[in-house]
Amino acid sequence: MPAHEKINYVEYPTRDLPATKAFFQAAFGWRFTDYGPEYAAFSDEGLDGGFFSAEMSARSDNGSALIVFYSARLEDTLDKVKAAGGEIVKAIFSFPGGRRFHFVEPGGNEFAVWSEPDGK
Repeated sequence: MPAHEKINYVEYPTRDLPATKAFFQAAFGWRFTDYGPEYAAFSDEGLDGGFFSAEMSARSDNGSALIVFYSARLEDTLDKVKAAGGEIVKAIFSFPGGRRFHFVEPGGNEFAVWSEPDGK
């Protein structure tokens, strides 16, 4: 049951809904429920949400919020993202809490993946 007044769902635009779905299926094993030709929902991925067809995309350099995934094996996740067609826009870098990289999926949205400093 959703928690009262807590973040429950996120929606993202995508310039190419079929390509976005294919990317997340290949890179992360996500499953989607289609609600018509212009909306696909996902669940059980840490936060439920969906993608809707739009001419825009979500990029942090345009002021969008950035969704950050966690990975226990950052380099392996980077390889999966690239193999699925993601574009690495910030290579792995260190920050005070660990390491991370940023990628753009085929629909144009930016995401990031982080791990602990030693990769555990």
